Amino acid sequence: MSLAAEKEVNQSPGGKQKTRKSVFIPAFLIVGGGAILGIVNNQVLTEITMNGFTASLKGLGWLYQIISLMALIIVSVVTFSKIGSIRLGGADAKPKYPFRSWFAMALTGGVATGVITYGVNEPIIYFGNIYGELNNTGVEPGTASAAFFAMGRSLYNWTFIPYAMYSLSGLVVAYMYFNRKKELSVTATLTPLFGNKITRGFWPGIIDTLAVLAIALGLASSLGAGLALVGSGIEMTYGFEQGPILWFVLAFLITGLFTISALKGLDKGIRKMSSFNANVFYFLLIVLIVIGPTLYILNSTTAGFSYWLQNFWGWGLDPGVIGGEALVMWWTLYDWAIWIAYAPLMGIFLAIISYGRTIRQFMVINWILPAAFSVLWFGIFGGTALHWQENNTVDLISTIKENGAVSALWTFLAHLPFASIIIPIVMIALILSFATAADSMVRAIATLCTINIRFDEEPAKWKMLLWAVSIAVIAYVMVAFAGGEQGVDGVKYLAALGGSVVLFVFVLQVFSAFKMFFIDKIEK
Repeated sequence: MSLAAEKEVNQSPGGKQKTRKSVFIPAFLIVGGGAILGIVNNQVLTEITMNGFTASLKGLGWLYQIISLMALIIVSVVTFSKIGSIRLGGADAKPKYPFRSWFAMALTGGVATGVITYGVNEPIIYFGNIYGELNNTGVEPGTASAAFFAMGRSLYNWTFIPYAMYSLSGLVVAYMYFNRKKELSVTATLTPLFGNKITRGFWPGIIDTLAVLAIALGLASSLGAGLALVGSGIEMTYGFEQGPILWFVLAFLITGLFTISALKGLDKGIRKMSSFNANVFYFLLIVLIVIGPTLYILNSTTAGFSYWLQNFWGWGLDPGVIGGEALVMWWTLYDWAIWIAYAPLMGIFLAIISYGRTIRQFMVINWILPAAFSVLWFGIFGGTALHWQENNTVDLISTIKENGAVSALWTFLAHLPFASIIIPIVMIALILSFATAADSMVRAIATLCTINIRFDEEPAKWKMLLWAVSIAVIAYVMVAFAGGEQGVDGVKYLAALGGSVVLFVFVLQVFSAFKMFFIDKIEK
């Protein structure tokens, strides 16, 4: 039975939504089972995720690197060719959201806690060679070259390549749904490769279940990292020791926030919170560019880009045997696993809010502008941190060595003018950043678990609530009982496991996009 036929059979009179059991039941059993396992025996859960982490990144690093570059190339060609003029939904389709709101939802839906967490920490870790990142590079730690390398590697990990992954997944979902009139699902994006037979039998359930599992694990990882980071900030700034109790309070607060937002719907919840969150981001960037070392920021960002371009193919095709495990596996490949874990379900969310836009506009909002935002963020925050470290204004390297990988942000912020005001704003931004990413993804998960749902319909509230609670429980268990000293080891394992779960689905999406736009007849 095809997915379309399954819809007709399960669609009740009156248009009442029906649960897509082939996706909901196995995905929830695995995620819910993981949550229960973490409560009963967190050591077993930690071992499972750790083994999955090491096996996936060591064994599949070459594939992560190749497919990420392929995504970048395809997205670039599509954006700047005549394909970019195609309108999603047909020539007469009208957009629902203005550019400002659309960009706010696209940006905050995909940022999560990453740029705030690592905007300061990652460049400093490279610069100081804290975990051996520079051992195989020939760059001397603490030098000007190390600063430019640190900036270039951070920009490489956080800008145009990762956002190309999001954009490619979103584009294939949007084009297949709006222009080729296929189902709103991950499976439908593979029909250019396999035809309609991929929507029959057990394949739709398997493919979409893998996508749900990947994003559930990715969200749990992001929430766990957010708990660890906010907890460390509260401890370092206000003296409240972080631990299971503080993490529980934060998990309850953040989960409640994104759950309420998701339940209020796309227009009343996600759209409003995304706009507020984006404004907080803009405020922080303006403050830092005004009070930071502006010339150094501009110089280091430009030099960082030169480092990236000079090493484009070397970095892009290194599975870890050139740059070393500390640099490649624990940073770049880990980042790719996170982005790929998010990509298929993030694609559904990006598609839903992009009706009526041209493909070129879609790419500007979902690829170019978010990448430019990350350039600004790492350039301003990372550049200021590197400048202070080089000039002995504050020793952020020692802070990380003493307090863990996510701790330098708070020491950095404490040395800013008006730190007592800025630090709480950053904490609010962290909470909102995860909440805006989570509410969009919980909505996408619930959508994928529903039969015959339109892009402009809201999925059942109980589904969103159930997924939100399950994800929060796993995140809390991993950060509280499997996170190491700073609560981040366990969630790193969880994140990479999510990426490996959906990696092969993403690979097929990349080939599907190539065939759809460069071989098949274009559907306008």
